[in-house]
Amino acid sequence: MVLSILCILGAGKSPDFIIAEVINRLGRNCFIVLALIVPVVAGLGLNFAIVLGAMAGQAALIMVTHWKVPGLGGLLLAAAIAAPLAAALGWFAGVVLNRAKGREMIASMILGFFMNGIYQLVFLYLVGTLIPLHNQTLLLPSGIGLRNTVDLKYTKYALDYLIYPAPLGIGLPLATFAVIGLLCFGIRWLFGTKLGQDMRAVGQDMNVAAVSGINVDRTRIIAMIISTVLAGWGQVIFLQNIGTLNTYNSHDQVGTFAIAALLVGGASVTKATIGQALLGTFLFHLLFIVSPYAGQRLLGSPQVGEYFRVFIAYAVICLALALHAWQKRPRAES
Repeated sequence: MVLSILCILGAGKSPDFIIAEVINRLGRNCFIVLALIVPVVAGLGLNFAIVLGAMAGQAALIMVTHWKVPGLGGLLLAAAIAAPLAAALGWFAGVVLNRAKGREMIASMILGFFMNGIYQLVFLYLVGTLIPLHNQTLLLPSGIGLRNTVDLKYTKYALDYLIYPAPLGIGLPLATFAVIGLLCFGIRWLFGTKLGQDMRAVGQDMNVAAVSGINVDRTRIIAMIISTVLAGWGQVIFLQNIGTLNTYNSHDQVGTFAIAALLVGGASVTKATIGQALLGTFLFHLLFIVSPYAGQRLLGSPQVGEYFRVFIAYAVICLALALHAWQKRPRAES
């Protein structure tokens, strides 16, 4: 918060500009950050494997763009296609992480790298060969593999502009915020159910939960499926706001930046709330907005601000993991 205030003062930008940019980024990123809460509560830690859901969302948008389904219908179709893909990937991730209890975060990170290789193989080589796709606007000139950039012209702003008043010249994507609000209520409802209580119990102590009759492995897999499906839908919302898809890189930093935002809001490896997710998204992306301008104005180089915000992203994750290890060690010894 202090860093954000200092960068706001150094950036020299008008309040209207900063507010408009923050609102835009909140609508773009909140859904993905909220997708991290369920696995944290279920004891799976910070789920770097949400990148699997992001890949599913991107694959769905590529299909919709190929079929030229416009507007909100195209976006809903992309969400419908992404859900089963993400659910299958979430099940796979849950099975893997059940074999890596106590090392879930590093396992989910490496799993993301592994699935990225599969994703690259499919869209760089199999599309146009084993997977027929006759669309010259999507394919590389050789006819094999997708282009690096896909224009999402059929679904661009389909949700954001559905209800888009602009009081005082600042656009408000009310439909997007309504979807985010529904997700917040959905998460609260989930944790009030028997399944949600089982997730809390598993997150607090797997051995005690197992003795109480809870199927620990099944509960953890369900938590991963929910998180991965939400991440897929979050990536669809994110990309319709951007309007273009970087085919091979758009999903790369999804997990890192979402986790950094969650931790900035005060969450930890074992505890996360909706309020922390929303606050963290606000603070993290506020810093993202103003730091390049502060670097340009104070030091003559916007690149300094870029280096600074990337440093903050990774430093926050590193500090949170270190604090978790330091707090866990005395408990383990006792």
